[in-house]
Amino acid sequence: MFWAAEEAATEASKIAPFDWFMLAFTVLIAIGFVRLLGARPKKNIFAIGFTGVSLALFLLIDFIMITQVWFA
Repeated sequence: MFWAAEEAATEASKIAPFDWFMLAFTVLIAIGFVRLLGARPKKNIFAIGFTGVSLALFLLIDFIMITQVWFA
């Protein structure tokens, strides 16, 4: 009886607080990427590339986190 209650409690909370920080950082990187692309007079190509790679990596990590951890 106690084992079932403990297992149910651990199964109910699959979302860790760190997951919310990962999603928030992904949103911040996406906002920065859009702002870099919209720069009018001069675009910083290195910053656009670095932000693009960072955004792609964070989106991949978020996808894995949501599909493998949250909905497992």
